Amino acid sequence: MIKSLTLNEIQYLAHRLAADTMEWDEPIPQFETRYANVLESCIATPFIRFEKKSLYVGMNLKAAVLFYLLIKNHPFQNGNKRIAVASLLIFLLKNGKWLRVDSKELYNLAVWIAESPPLAKDDMLSYITRFIKKHLVDGEVYNSSNQI
Repeated sequence: MIKSLTLNEIQYLAHRLAADTMEWDEPIPQFETRYANVLESCIATPFIRFEKKSLYVGMNLKAAVLFYLLIKNHPFQNGNKRIAVASLLIFLLKNGKWLRVDSKELYNLAVWIAESPPLAKDDMLSYITRFIKKHLVDGEVYNSSNQI
C-alpha cells in the first residue's frame, strides 16, 4: 500500500528541510502562513478515488501529482518549488524509494513545471512520471551511497 504524506510531515519535514537547506535569497515564510486548504488539497488529490478506483494509479504517478500540485497550486507565499522538491523526496523515502538525480536537475524540473501553462498539465504529469521512473532507486540504495 502506498503511504501518503500528512500535513504534519510536510510541516515538520519538508517545510523545515526546505527552509534549512534551500534558503537562498528568498526566505520561506512560516508554515502557518500557508493558504488555507490549498496544501491539504495538494496532499489529498493523488489519493482521490472514484467508484472505488484510484484516479492516479501507482506510486510514480501519485508522486508526480503531488510534486506538480505543490508547485502549481502555490500553497505557500514563497518557497513552493523548494517545498515541493523536499516533499517529493520525503514521499518517496516514506515508500522505500529515492531519486538518484542531481539536485540542480531536480530543481530545474520544478522551475520548468512552474513556468508551464496550466493546459499542459497532462503532458507535464506524464513527463514527471517518466522522470521519476528513470531516476527511482530503492531507499536502501540511497542510504548506503548517500547520494541524491
